Amino acid sequence: MEIKAADVKALRDRTGAGMMECKKALTETNGDAAAAEKLLKEKGLAAVGKRADRETAEGRVFIKIEGNKAAICELTCETDFVAKNEDFVKIGNDIVATVIAKGYTEINQELSDMLLDLATKIRENMTVRRLELVEVPANAAVSSYVHSDGKTGVITVVSADPADAAQNADVVEFAHDCCLHIAAFTPAFIKREDVDASYIQEQREIFTKQVESLDKPENVKKGIVEGKVNKHLAEICFMDQPFVKDDKVSVAKKMEEIGKNVGAKLAITKVVSYQLGA
Repeated sequence: MEIKAADVKALRDRTGAGMMECKKALTETNGDAAAAEKLLKEKGLAAVGKRADRETAEGRVFIKIEGNKAAICELTCETDFVAKNEDFVKIGNDIVATVIAKGYTEINQELSDMLLDLATKIRENMTVRRLELVEVPANAAVSSYVHSDGKTGVITVVSADPADAAQNADVVEFAHDCCLHIAAFTPAFIKREDVDASYIQEQREIFTKQVESLDKPENVKKGIVEGKVNKHLAEICFMDQPFVKDDKVSVAKKMEEIGKNVGAKLAITKVVSYQLGA
């Protein structure tokens, strides 16, 4: 007999079991919703809802780049054991592929259901915690990096003028190195202009308090404070940090150097960085 989608959804809402499991149960019971619900309970497949309040502190970050799109997604689960499970990893890769294929910019029912079916099978709470779809301009190089433990993932987009320089091997390598840098040093901001003025003022007040007891002229103290502010900003802003593969220069200087070598003006136009649970 024909199993209606509305009946499958209704059974899923009552049991928390996966869509495929609900459809299979309705098929086996000839559409009898009560019998299907009982069957799911007997199989232990109706318990996902009861696990929904369990903490999901483990998981993985997934990234896929295809054409002019890049997708990043964080999936969470209860245990590190499940985070390393082949089926969990496959679902994560399938989800980012779906995000790109269908242009999804937000978590939706289709993506959640892809994970729910696995959660039902494994009997562990899982969630699609966040995702982002990045559109890559024609004048830009895009690269990504996911750390070996799967808990950190970065996408970086570097634009070039003229546009054809974006395909230069040195520019592509720089984009990838930026991903490695961000994963390693997790800067709080990309550039100084991104830092809120109130935060800078708060740091300035802290440093002023630290030097007020020094036996030095006020103008010298002021210089010390500004030096501390600049040093702090250099530590938390990506463009000011020592470049991961050449710590004698900042990221900004390295980008300028590579730009001169390839005859182009480079700019970092997009960075997406996910750390599990952050």
